Amino acid sequence: MHISFLLGLLPLTATALPSDESEPFTSNLNYHSPSRRHVNLGIDISVVSRRSLKRGTVPYKPSELNFTHGVASGDPYPESVILWTRIAPRLASDQGNVTVEGTVDLYSHETEKYIKADANPICVEWKVWEGSAKKRSCTEQEKQKRAAAGVVAQGTAYTTGDIDFTVKVEAKGLKAWTSYNYQFTVCGSNNTSPVGRTKTAPAADQDLNEVRLAVFSCSNHPNGYFNAYGNAARKDKHDYVVHLGDYIYESGGAGERAHNPRKYIFTLGEYRTRHGQYRSDLDLHHLSKNHAWITTWDDHEVSDNGYRDGSSALNNTEASFRQDGRLISVDQRKMNAVRAYFEWMPIRQVDLDDNLRIWRSFQFGNLADLIILDTRNYDRSITSLGWNNNYINLIKDEASRSLMGSRQENWFYKSLTKSKERGAKWRVIGSQIIFSGSSGAGTDNWGGYLANRNRTLKHLYDGNIGNNIFLAGDSHQNWVSDVTWIGQKGYNQATGAGSIGVEFAGTAVSSSGRAGPISAANTAASNQIKNNQVLQWQEGYYRGYFLLSVQKDKVVSQFFGSPTVATRNSWELPLANFTVVSGENKLARPVAGGKVEAGSLRGGSTTGTNLTLNTQTGKWQVIGFESMFISR
Repeated sequence: MHISFLLGLLPLTATALPSDESEPFTSNLNYHSPSRRHVNLGIDISVVSRRSLKRGTVPYKPSELNFTHGVASGDPYPESVILWTRIAPRLASDQGNVTVEGTVDLYSHETEKYIKADANPICVEWKVWEGSAKKRSCTEQEKQKRAAAGVVAQGTAYTTGDIDFTVKVEAKGLKAWTSYNYQFTVCGSNNTSPVGRTKTAPAADQDLNEVRLAVFSCSNHPNGYFNAYGNAARKDKHDYVVHLGDYIYESGGAGERAHNPRKYIFTLGEYRTRHGQYRSDLDLHHLSKNHAWITTWDDHEVSDNGYRDGSSALNNTEASFRQDGRLISVDQRKMNAVRAYFEWMPIRQVDLDDNLRIWRSFQFGNLADLIILDTRNYDRSITSLGWNNNYINLIKDEASRSLMGSRQENWFYKSLTKSKERGAKWRVIGSQIIFSGSSGAGTDNWGGYLANRNRTLKHLYDGNIGNNIFLAGDSHQNWVSDVTWIGQKGYNQATGAGSIGVEFAGTAVSSSGRAGPISAANTAASNQIKNNQVLQWQEGYYRGYFLLSVQKDKVVSQFFGSPTVATRNSWELPLANFTVVSGENKLARPVAGGKVEAGSLRGGSTTGTNLTLNTQTGKWQVIGFESMFISR
C-alpha cells in the first residue's frame, strides 16, 4: 500500500497528495480493512493515488466541500482517542459497492462499470488541544484561544469517495482522564468543522472516585425522534456514551422520518446512506460532538436476528439468495454492513487479524473494567428466526451452542478473571441482549443459549468474581434484575442474597415498545414481575436511556424516559433510581427506594406523577402526551 514516486510531481494543494509519503492516506483508518482475513474490505491506496494523476483531473476547491455530518469521537484510551468526521462535495453517500465480480486483490472503484470515482483525494488537517470539562463554561472564541495557545496533537489525513469521504484518525500522545477539544480543517483554507469535545480514559492504575456512563440502544429513525440523545447531551452529566447496538435499522420505513432508502438495505451504498441519515439527526449530532462514544452493534446494523450463517430475513440458501437477498448473499451483506459501520463510527479495530471483531474492553482506573461483547454477529449459533422458535426451545440448553463463539467466550472469561486480579472494583459488561433470565424477553437472547449462560455464571461463582454489572438493550423495555444461578445457587427473592451481580437492561431511544395506554403497559409489567423470580422492576412504555454512576462504594443507575418521541422535544421524565452496594452483588433493598414513576416494582409502588424536566430550560412541569410514536 505505497504511493507511487510520481506523486512528487503533484502540487501540494488542498486536495493534492504529499510528495514523499503515503501517511495521510494510511493515517485515515477507514482505508484499512476491518479484518485482514477479509482483504477485499480494504482499499488499494496505490489505485486511489494513481487516479489523481489522470489527465483532466480538477481538484476540489475548499469552498466546494462541507463537513456534512459534524464530528464525533470514540473508544477512549488513556493516551489516545479516535476522531471522526466527513468532508465531502455532496451530502449523498458514495454508491460504490464492495461487491465485485471475479477475483481481485483489493477493492477499487475501477472494478465497477457504473460507478464514477472521484479522482481527487481531499486533504484535512486535524488538531487537538486541552479543553474545558464542560461545554457551557467555554465559548467558541475561548476554545479557539486555547487551541492557539497549545495544540497537543495534530496531523493530516486524506479521504475519497472510496470510503464515503469519511475521516477517522487516532489522536495519540494525550494525557489520561483529560478533556480535549478537537477540530478538522480543509488543508490550506479556513473551511473548518465544528469544534468537538472528547475525553481520554483514566490510566489503568489511576485511583478514580467515579465514572459515569450514559447507556443507549435501539434508535429507529421512522419510529420517532431521538430525544433521549438530546436530553443527555444537554444535561451533560456523563463522561462517556455507551451504545449497545441497533444504532441504525436496516428495514424500510415511511412517514415524516422515512428511512432513506425506503426499503430494506443490502448494498454498501445503501448502508452508507442509512448511516448518513441517522448521523444527520440533530440530537445524535449534539451527543456525538461533545462526548466520546463506546459502541457495539446489535443485529439491525446488519439484519434482524442475525447469527453466523444468516438472519430472520436472509439465509444461506439459493432460494433466499435469489428471493430475500436480491442476489446478495448473507456473507456479502454482512461485509457491506460492517464496512459501512467502520467507516461511519468512531471505533477502533482492536485486532485486524481477527474475523470482524468488535468485542473489546476498557479500563477505567482501578475503579472498573468495561467489557464490550458481540452476542450477535461474531460466531453465534442459530437463533430464533420466527419460523423455528419451537426448534430453538428444544435445543436452547445444548452445550454445543454458543452465543459468542469459542474465542470470544474464552476471552470473556479471561477478562473477568484478569479484572479481579488487577484489583478493579467493578466489572461492567455490555451485552446487547438480556442475561438475567427474565423469561418474558424470549429466546433471542442469553435464554436461548442456556449452556453458554451457565458457563458464564459458573465462572463467576467458582472464581468468586463479584461486583458484576450487566448492561443490555435490544428488548425496547426496561428490566432491572438480580443476576443469580437459579436452580444451582440459593437465592432469596426478598433480600437478593445469593446473587452474583445485577443487570440493568434499558429501553429504546425510539424503537417500538408496549402500546399505550400507560395503565395497560403497567399491568403487563406487573405480570412480568409475577412470572420472573429475579426481576425487580419492569417498564415497557417509555423510550429513553439510563445513566450509570460507578463509584468506589456503590453503583447508582438512574432511568429516564421521553414522554413522547412523536415530536422533537426536550422533555425528560425520571423513571426510577437503583443502587448496588459494593460487595453485596444485588440490588439494595428496598429496591428503587420503594417507588418508581412507571412500570411495576416488586414490593414497591408506582407513583405516576408525570413531573417532567425540560432539559432545555431546566424547568419542571406536569405534562403528558397522547401518543408515544410517530403515526405512520
